[in-house]
Amino acid sequence: MLETSARLLRLLSLLQTPREWPGSELAERLSVTGRTIRKDVERLRELGYPVDATRGSTGGYRLAAGAAMPPLLLTDDEAVAVTIGLNTIARGAMAGMEETSIQALAKLEQVLPARLRRRVRTLQRYAVPVPADGPSAKVDTDVLTVLVAACRDRERLRLDYLDHAGAATRRTVEPQRVVNWGRRWYLVAWDVDRDDWRTFRVDRITPRTPTGPRFAPREDPDGDAATYVSGKVSAAAWRHRARVVVHAPAAEVLDRINPAVGTVEPIDAGTCVLDTGADSLDTLAVHLGMLGHDFDVTDPPELVAHLRMLAARYSRSTRPAEPRSP
Repeated sequence: MLETSARLLRLLSLLQTPREWPGSELAERLSVTGRTIRKDVERLRELGYPVDATRGSTGGYRLAAGAAMPPLLLTDDEAVAVTIGLNTIARGAMAGMEETSIQALAKLEQVLPARLRRRVRTLQRYAVPVPADGPSAKVDTDVLTVLVAACRDRERLRLDYLDHAGAATRRTVEPQRVVNWGRRWYLVAWDVDRDDWRTFRVDRITPRTPTGPRFAPREDPDGDAATYVSGKVSAAAWRHRARVVVHAPAAEVLDRINPAVGTVEPIDAGTCVLDTGADSLDTLAVHLGMLGHDFDVTDPPELVAHLRMLAARYSRSTRPAEPRSP
């Protein structure tokens, strides 16, 4: 009986994975026959677990959504990952989720086996996050839920939006993705009135419901919404910009930078143009120095002057030592 109960728990754990399991694969995983798997599935159904089955060569078993949530079965690593994730959210930037996350964390830690509880507490004690550079904007979870639902259902959304200066605008958008970058959330959407892609900080959005009509799906801007956001958000914060000719193939330069640093356009097989920027000339100079290739800078004039000043400083720092007097 104990062996059967343990096998049922292992079977239930496999079925909770979001995929369809062929009976033969389940039998191999549990080292039993296909007939035993069929009997175990029937036992789970008798216990109230809605296990769906499909016939044919591509058929199999999967756990369907039921009226009641079955007990959640997690492996050791999964349990540790969920616990650490809840602990991170409790310190995160989602308004209203801190207390809920702490309550869920307390319940989970209460039922963790001693060996896992020790692992979790060790991680919590010795894995310390670096505090944010500044206060992070809180994101309303209800707003986040509305946005991701509109993305999923492909429904137009009317929203009020505050720009960086605090000015309010009314926008009609076709939401594409919600992107989390660090401690901020961004909505990537097609702006209907401007006929172009735009990014919106979620903490500045007030959605208006109900949502509008459905729209035809589009490919993510630049092929990847996260890359698009990192490039747009960084560029919007740049105080200084520069277009630099780099004496290296575009592919080599791309390997050394990320979208938050700039974009690369090939000129020929051996040179390319880097469109880059930063909030300070010192940071911009560091980015260029880390390229590992020669480059030409002609503008802006303040960057040229700054690089010359740095070149002179570096030159002075490496002067040959004067010979000592006897």
